[in-house]
Parts: sequence; C-alpha cells; structure tokens
Amino acid sequence: MGISTQPKLADGLTVDILHARAQRVLASIAQGAADRERERRLPYEQIKQLASAQLLTFRIPKKYGGAGGRVQDVIRFLIDLASVDSNTAQALRPAFAFIEDLLIDGNEAEKDLWFQRFLAGEIVGNAGWEVGGANGAIATRLKREGDSFRVNGSKYYSTGGLYADWIAAVALDENDQPTSFIVPREREGLILQDDFDAMGQRLTASGTTTLHNVVVYQNEIRRRHCETAERTIITPFFQLYLGAVEAGIALNVLKDAVDLVKHHVRPIKHSSAEKSADDPYVRHTVGEIAARAYAAEAVVMRAATSIDHAWENNFQNGTVNQAAIEVAKAQFVAIENTLKAAELAFDVGGASATARKHNLDRHWRNARTVANHNPRDWKAAVVGAWEISGEEPPRSGLF
Repeated sequence: MGISTQPKLADGLTVDILHARAQRVLASIAQGAADRERERRLPYEQIKQLASAQLLTFRIPKKYGGAGGRVQDVIRFLIDLASVDSNTAQALRPAFAFIEDLLIDGNEAEKDLWFQRFLAGEIVGNAGWEVGGANGAIATRLKREGDSFRVNGSKYYSTGGLYADWIAAVALDENDQPTSFIVPREREGLILQDDFDAMGQRLTASGTTTLHNVVVYQNEIRRRHCETAERTIITPFFQLYLGAVEAGIALNVLKDAVDLVKHHVRPIKHSSAEKSADDPYVRHTVGEIAARAYAAEAVVMRAATSIDHAWENNFQNGTVNQAAIEVAKAQFVAIENTLKAAELAFDVGGASATARKHNLDRHWRNARTVANHNPRDWKAAVVGAWEISGEEPPRSGLF
C-alpha cells in the first residue's frame, strides 16, 4: 500500500484546529454509541472519521506537517473520545503508540514516510500477544526467503487490527531474536478475525490474527524495543493511555446518570421529592459520580505533564522514572474511581435503571476490562517501593 493521495485537510495544522475538529467529530460519534455496543456493531465508519480528520496526529511535529502537540494534548483528546465511545479510543491505542515510537526511535526516512501516511488518514493496528506459554512468549516465526521473509503464527489481542491499513507484529527470527515488522492489511495470508469475547470493550477488534506464510519485505522490518534495555518514555505513555480510557468512561457514566435522572426515572415511593432531580440521595449519588470522574480525569492529566516533563528534559533517567511512577499512581486512582462511579450509576434509579435500553452495565464492563490489562495492585506495590526506598519500577513494559 502506498501513501494515500487524499489531500491534507488544512495547511498550518495546530492543536487548536485539531481540538475544534474533535468537537464536531466526537458529537457525531456519540450518536448511537450505546446502541452500537449493545448490538455489537463495529465502529468502522467512526474510526475512519477520526483518522480522516487527522485526529491521530496531535504529536506529529510541525516540520512534517503536524500540529506539534504535547502528550497532554493527546491525552485530553483521548479522554474526550473515551467519554463518548471508549471502544474507539482503545482501538486506536496501537496507532498512537506507533507515533510515539517513531518520535523516539524513528529515523528521518521512517518519520517522513509514516507521518505522511497518518496525515493522509491511514491507521496502524497491531497483532499483539499470543496465547499459551509464558506471558509475553513469542511462538510466531520469521524465516528468510531470498531477499525477503516469510512469517507464520497466530496472535491474539490484535487491538484495532480490523480498522487498520497496516498491521505491526513481532516474530522470532532464525536466531530466536524478537523482530518487529509491519505489513499492509491486505497482504496475502494475513487473516484478522472478530472473535474477541471479553465482557467489555467488545468493539475494539482485539481478536485473533493469523499469519499464514505472509511475505515480509526487508523494508518492512523495524527495530524493536527491548524490555531489558534502558527505560523508555513510551511505556508510561502506553500505560497512561489506559488511564485516559478509564477517565473517559467515568465522564460517560456521569452523562448517562444525569440523563437518567432528568428523563427516565422517578423517585422512590417514600422519597421527600416529587421528581428524582430533587431527591437529596439522588443528588448525592450524582455528585459522588461527578467527583469520582473529576478525580480520574485530573490525575490522568497531571500524569501527562510528567511525561511532557521527561521530553523537555531529554529523558534524563530521573524524569522517566518519575513519569512511570506518576502514571502508575494515576492508573490506580482512575481505575478505582471509574469502577465505583459505574456501580453508583444504578443508584440514581430503581429497577428501571437496569433496563437493557439504558445499557448502563456497559460502563462497568468496559472499565473492568480496561483495568484487567494490568493489575492495579502491582501499580500500588511498585509506587510503595519507590516511596519507601527509591526502588525503580520494573522494566516489564508495564511501567
């Protein structure tokens, strides 16, 4: 696949322009989001809208035609996106991470090639972890065949793959070394399945990818980060992304709770109020949901500033470690508050709040599924070790 000929939507792209576009596109995506999730209709059109509006490109530097935004700008957008549809937000995680990876390690040719593809509305997905074996083990194999390679294997958790133009993956070469590569979505032998069966985030297209004798050309091989190497700022970004999705879900809970109170439920029989909106306990519940959503949003945005600080200080080890710790704290707080907010949503109404038409249960299911990506108890334990003795976070890719 070559670079799209679609023209850029505007010259002199800025963060303000992207946020203005986001307001319009997110209003459209919000329409029917709950119905799509209930009926399991994958958001192909919605994700294409986001990419076509260049809303994946906040971080692309101005020298390449991007807006040159900060991590804070991306995280602000992701929270807003997740507040209308957390599935679309998480489905784009590999694409945003790919851009961060290029910013850190891409050479000029790679940056120019891929940034132009993103600006043209193209999307990168991934073929991620494999099932069976130890956590993180790779069984997929890449073998040289003349001037190119052939890859065979099966991947799971292929987040966003069905929506993507390009698929990135990792395989072991003939020396058992992890090797990254990226191939076009339509490459022969590359099969993506919509078989993700989690209870939440069911529209992220995080199912199985089968690679059956897929050709990989030399220019499609990419250098891979080694988890035992020097800590990179990409991993805190990757983790904070999940925190942003959680915070967005909490804000969505608040919107649904307010809508339920205003338009759908009535006060309990012995309430002192004639309308649910005037019931003191309903008000208290909505207020608590609002406070918890506020806390989740605030800690995630603050952690984003720590990542920007590491960038501004040329990734001095102390700043990267501090970012990893602040992100871990933010994840813990965002998860705790979002799960509680999702539970409280049912307290603003009676039995009718559980009606399928309201689909309130999606918030807890989605938040719980995102939270299960990385155990929050480990986040707290690592933060505790840092506070007690200054012990650095593990270099597992989760901090």
